[in-house]
Amino acid sequence: MLDRVTGMQIFVRVAALGSLSAAARSLGISQTMATKHVGAIEDRLGVKLLHRTTRRLTLTEAGRRYLESAERILAEVEEAEAAASAERVEVRGMLRVNAPLSFGFREVAPLMAEFSRLHPAVTVDLGLNDRFVDLIEEGWDVAVRIGRLRDSTMIARRIAPCRLVVCGSPAYFKEKGTPKTVADLMEHNCLGYTLSRTLGPDEWAFDVEGKVKISIKGNLRVNNGDALVAAAVAGQGVIYEPSFVVSDELRAGRLVSLTLDHPPLELPGVFAVYPANRHPPAKVRAFVDFLAQRFGPNPPWDRGLKLLG
Repeated sequence: MLDRVTGMQIFVRVAALGSLSAAARSLGISQTMATKHVGAIEDRLGVKLLHRTTRRLTLTEAGRRYLESAERILAEVEEAEAAASAERVEVRGMLRVNAPLSFGFREVAPLMAEFSRLHPAVTVDLGLNDRFVDLIEEGWDVAVRIGRLRDSTMIARRIAPCRLVVCGSPAYFKEKGTPKTVADLMEHNCLGYTLSRTLGPDEWAFDVEGKVKISIKGNLRVNNGDALVAAAVAGQGVIYEPSFVVSDELRAGRLVSLTLDHPPLELPGVFAVYPANRHPPAKVRAFVDFLAQRFGPNPPWDRGLKLLG
């Protein structure tokens, strides 16, 4: 089946030039192909669109009506393509961003005012939650993800490191003693994060590749990092969290980090993830570039902070 839009384009050119051969030459196709396209339209509609003479082609009444519709439809197609192309080139439109709750609230949301000033034609829909979202099925343009990424066809760009810290309140360590080794943690009230395997409620991993593992126990397990911080500040126990969650409390002295005999696990980092596309929309490229520039290898939450471990 011949392409209808191409057929319309050929018919409009034939009507303008009054000749199949002239229209074919202007479009870079053979006269035979041009004739097939026009004939296919006439067969599909069941009417003659052209009066054919030895000198010139002229439009029938049906041809004039079809020409008006074809010109309008082709103009709308060009407008739609131009709009779609502009979406790729111009930074504008609705941008749906998903981020983990604590990181999104602490680090992404405060940057939205600056991003909006830089790109006033973009409206950001920011969703914060700690569950794994399906970007395609749920319609997200970009997701911020932390740690090890699942295998996927998504594009992932590292926008910041993610350093881990073992810490607790000064009051807790004064009462319970300060752990010196990772094995010492087994004797402490370790508060677990239920959404993580490596920092979970039953086992913590240490060393660069997580080869050192210890069983932990505690009287609180939570699915949100900020809730763990609040409990630790109150003196309930020890937590093992990314530095962006605890940096404010460490600076203020409400929490202190531990130096143990094995360093914390090294996570791959913080990533901006978006669907694979040869030409991602300009709004996506602009947002990912923006986050990478604002965070980078020395992100703001780690600046001036002595991370022990």
